[in-house]
Formats: sequence, structure tokens, C-alpha cells
Amino acid sequence: MLDELEKCKICPHNCQINRNAGKIGRCKANEKVKIALYSIHNFEEPCISGENGSGTVFFSNCNLNCTYCQNYEISQLGKGKEITIKELANIFIKHKNKKVENINLVTPTSYVPQIIEAIKIARSNGLKIPIIYNTNGYEKIETIKKLKGYIDIYLPDLKYSETSISKELSNVDNYFKIATQAIQEMINQVGTPKINKEGIMQKGVMIRHLVLPSYIENSKKILKWIKYNLPNEIYVSIMAQYFPTYKAKDNNKINRKLTNNEWKKIKDYIEKLDIQNGYFQELGEHEEEYVPKWKY
Repeated sequence: MLDELEKCKICPHNCQINRNAGKIGRCKANEKVKIALYSIHNFEEPCISGENGSGTVFFSNCNLNCTYCQNYEISQLGKGKEITIKELANIFIKHKNKKVENINLVTPTSYVPQIIEAIKIARSNGLKIPIIYNTNGYEKIETIKKLKGYIDIYLPDLKYSETSISKELSNVDNYFKIATQAIQEMINQVGTPKINKEGIMQKGVMIRHLVLPSYIENSKKILKWIKYNLPNEIYVSIMAQYFPTYKAKDNNKINRKLTNNEWKKIKDYIEKLDIQNGYFQELGEHEEEYVPKWKY
């Protein structure tokens, strides 16, 4: 499986560089797994965190370059620690032993081959809880297909409706086309959400969308696509937690938080579309406090 890293085409950038020889492509990852934190997270959606929390693993590096990334220190600046596949498997087991609801792989795309091997090891040592693939949505269908049988829950972002916006804010082309095709493959693979009697998701897809200031029409187009192209049972998580950080502070369109008026427009539009399954955040005042404190 790790032979894939010799000519890496894991994500849509198709860099085709030899990561096994220490070369790095667009995502800046080499052959080693790099993480910035593993922790029990209690602030995900209720069906993810539950009472016991979600066993997160935050991976360093990313195949997007979002100017407003709240985790930019690890996604863009590469903060973190290199670990082995066996050490990653041990982290999964440590989480399991703490009775978490699931294993939550955050920004995992660059490390899919290593993650699959770590899951094999962890399962041979008793790991049975759901595994979540928590992604920015910029994924290849071929990579998602390779995860079949290893991932129980997909938690993709759907960020942008138009290439002009994805190019401006994340420096990628064709985000909407690529992400929507990947999401449809995820649904084909694991189906719509299956919730147990405790209210915890065991399998399925939940789409996240972070509403950006000045880009309300973008959000409306995303929501409209979800409504008319996906099963009604799909969960949607609409997030209001945006705050300007990283390069966003220098962008006049997004160098502020959402206004109450902007948020009301989104709320009204969701009601108009009659999207019923999922979560709708309320506007807060201290979103910065929810950014994790990186361990490495």
C-alpha cells in the first residue's frame, strides 16, 4: 500500500512525487505520518461527541491553502511531530481504552495509505468503534474507494460553489466539482446516517459548511445543491464559528466575523429549503477559544 507514495496521486493535485524518497508535494507531507495533537474532543456535533467525546487525531499538513484556516499552524506551517504507523495504531487503541465514541481523523487525506495500515493493526488489537474521516472535501474518488471497509463515517466540508472563490480563498481549481463527486462516492459507500439508541452516529455521511462573511450567496448555492442532489436523510452541519485569522486578517471581505443579518439570511434560507436533518450553530462571541492547543 505504501508503494503509492513513490508517485503520489492520493489527492486531486496529482503531484506524482516520490514521498518515500523524502520529496514533498503540494500538501508538504513526506512518507512519515505527522500529527499535532490527539485528544478527546467534546465540541463536535452531538451525534459525534456524545457524552464520552470523540477521539480526535489532528494530522499536520493539508492539500488546501485556505487563507482563513483556524488550524493554520498545523495545516499551513506544518507544526507537529512525526510518528510511525504503529504509534498511530497505538493512539487509536489509547482512545478506545478511554471509552470514546469514535476515532476522528482530522485532515487525514495526505496519510491515507498509512492510516489504512494503522487501522488494520488497531483492529487486530480490538478496535471496534466507528472511524471518522474528517476532511476538507478536496478528495479523489479513487482514494475514497480505497477507504471502503476502513471508514464508517465521512465528515466532509463542502466549502465553495464556484471555482473563482475556491481559487481566491484556498488556491485550488474545480473544488465544487471535485468535492461533490467525492461526497456522492462517500454516500454510495456508507449510506445515510445510522444513529444508535444513545444518539451517536455509527455510519453515514454528515456534510459541514462554514459560512463565511461576505459570501452568503456561496452558502446558499451550497445548501441548494445539497437539498436537490442528495438524500433528505443526509445530515448537514451549518457552522457560524468563523473568525478572521492567518491571512484572512488582510482580506477586506473576510477580515471580520459574521453579522447577525448575514446569519439570519442563512437561517431563513435553510427554512425555505426545508433542510431538516443536522445542526445549525448559533452565533458566538469567543470562537477563538475553541481552537485546540497543539501538543507538538
